[in-house]
Amino acid sequence: MPQRPEPFAERLRAAMAGRAAVRIERSEARRAAVAILVTRDADPSILFIKRKVRAGDPWSGQMALPGGFASPGDASLSATARRETEEETGIALGSGRAGGGGDDESLVGALDDVSPSTSYLPPIVVRPYLFIVPERLDARPGPEVETAVWLRVEELYDPRLRRPFLLRLPGTVREFESIVIGEYTIWGLTERVLHQLGGLAGG
Repeated sequence: MPQRPEPFAERLRAAMAGRAAVRIERSEARRAAVAILVTRDADPSILFIKRKVRAGDPWSGQMALPGGFASPGDASLSATARRETEEETGIALGSGRAGGGGDDESLVGALDDVSPSTSYLPPIVVRPYLFIVPERLDARPGPEVETAVWLRVEELYDPRLRRPFLLRLPGTVREFESIVIGEYTIWGLTERVLHQLGGLAGG
């Protein structure tokens, strides 16, 4: 009798065990962190936010993972991810490390750093942190967030929902990979983080 495949969240947890994440060193870049909240139920989902349209914000109106720039008061980049998640969605993730005796058994670890591949964005290095949560937690959009939404993993990794995204820049047009689920289009750094996550889960 064939074995049932491991659930998505458990495949991620196993892949992250003992894994050394790749770090990007850019002295001129600001540091930031995002939180990848994955549910461990039978129909896993990931939490996203849609940023409000704001003048001067290069990520204005885009879909993103909860997160933002590190603050001097943050003890670590994982603390940045937790603080920003609470500010943007109202979800408090705690401060420990899974299996490490802390008070947050949902934090699994960090993925590889990502950084923009275009000079039209400010220099930034983003560290994604994976959190596994029991279910879709109640999310309330913060002041800078238009909406917070849980999207199903099955749809996020459905090749039929992938589209080219054309970004018009001064004097040129660049094409990026994107995921389109209903009214939501995910591209850029967020799509790159999802691609990395899918690789860890075995495709």
